[in-house]
Amino acid sequence: MIARQELNRFLEMEPKFDDIMCSLRATVKQPKGILKEAKEVVALMRKFNQEVIEPYALDIDRKVQEDPNHIPIEIVEKANEWGFFTMWIPKIFGGKGYSFATLCNFAEEVGTACLGLANLVGVHYLGISGLMATWNARVAKKICEDVIAGEKNKTPCILSLAVTEPSAGTDVEEKDLLEKGTVACHCKRVAGGYEVTGTKVFISNAAVSTWHIIIAYADLQRPTETSVFFMVKAGTQGFSVGRQEKKMGQKGCPVNELIFDNCFIPDNQVCIDEEQMKSLSMSAGDVYQFMMDYIVSTTRPAVGAFGTAAARAALEATLAYASETKVAGKLLINHEWVQCRLADMYKNVVISRLLASEASYTNGLEGYYKLLHWKPLYYYYKIIPNFLIRKMVLPIMEMSITTKILRKVMFDWMKDKYIHRTSGWASISKFAGTDAGVQNCQMAIEIMGQSGLRQDAKVEKCLRDAKLLQIYEGTNQLNRLNTYKCLIQRCAPQSVVFDE
Repeated sequence: MIARQELNRFLEMEPKFDDIMCSLRATVKQPKGILKEAKEVVALMRKFNQEVIEPYALDIDRKVQEDPNHIPIEIVEKANEWGFFTMWIPKIFGGKGYSFATLCNFAEEVGTACLGLANLVGVHYLGISGLMATWNARVAKKICEDVIAGEKNKTPCILSLAVTEPSAGTDVEEKDLLEKGTVACHCKRVAGGYEVTGTKVFISNAAVSTWHIIIAYADLQRPTETSVFFMVKAGTQGFSVGRQEKKMGQKGCPVNELIFDNCFIPDNQVCIDEEQMKSLSMSAGDVYQFMMDYIVSTTRPAVGAFGTAAARAALEATLAYASETKVAGKLLINHEWVQCRLADMYKNVVISRLLASEASYTNGLEGYYKLLHWKPLYYYYKIIPNFLIRKMVLPIMEMSITTKILRKVMFDWMKDKYIHRTSGWASISKFAGTDAGVQNCQMAIEIMGQSGLRQDAKVEKCLRDAKLLQIYEGTNQLNRLNTYKCLIQRCAPQSVVFDE
């Protein structure tokens, strides 16, 4: 037997690669109530699929094909009616308070029926993530109250996140690339706020959102050091929604450009700017990168789960086809080569699902929603009635000291290795899950042949929808590089990332 002292020495050694298993650590560190939440989310989404999505998904796809400006507003209204737009808003801001980790369960379940319509809800939480990543408690409270009021009034109030510009797409998600890129959305300090001029493109849900969180730059030559995050309301003077993009896939989720022409945004809608960043010990550029990492660490696993949904939908369609189609006198499902293909497709579903779960566990233990998964706080908000939260907790969100404390904890006190871990695992989940979704769709069409190209077979639509997943939330190439930067580069410190 190895001496215990010798074994302890190896236990304390830092692993060469980041092979930590957050899912194992989560079994004792995270609240057990999250499992119950996940089961509730899956059950609710299955019911929503059956009653709302599945009967209309193909019809909406055809309608948008015929009329690219068609917007399925009825699905947005149904999602609002079912309470989805407040479901993952923390209770401290008046929402239902479901764990952000269960967003992956939502993404897979609804995405299996239609990725485009699932994204109508998913993009709202991209906006929520962008808002929360600034850790401005006062602005977050104000916006979340509007969303909650929209649910009560049966008038959906949803969010979008506007980052991409005509000459800057993936660049904006990495500060090293942003400095080399070309941004043009400019903000100028004026009395009582900022004036913003510029254009944002490829903004999902832009045409149906009430609030948009946008990023503009006070100095276009120094974007990372002068970035400003704003909340802009639809209908604001100088702000308009431009053309709707014609997309190959995910047609149910509208994508537009946003145009700003000397649009005045008051100080009370500024989430964070260079002046506010001065209270932190890190540079403005590092704060920018932390915020972007917080956003994508939450949203990329959900996109990876969308990939799982595509992979699962393709598997289910192929299994059904093979179970009723005969080739050479026997059912296709009884051919060994088909069984092997189906096994590969199932493998893709399982692996991509596990990666999304691992990334979510990492966020809950060390990242974006670490505070909300702290057991005493988690169960406190489960037990305390909502009316008491509104009376006791929400007023605290208005206090400037609350924002200062949150930023101190989530910026200055957050270790770099935790940011790298959450961002790295999120990227693995994103590119592996979305690649798996596309691969399964392609295998499904190979097995189904010409039948798989029919729209009513659903596989060709699933492939069109899945291809888009490889592009947004950072292209899969960027996510591979980010995985290297966050999880592998420390093993080769002489290497340089984003140098070309």
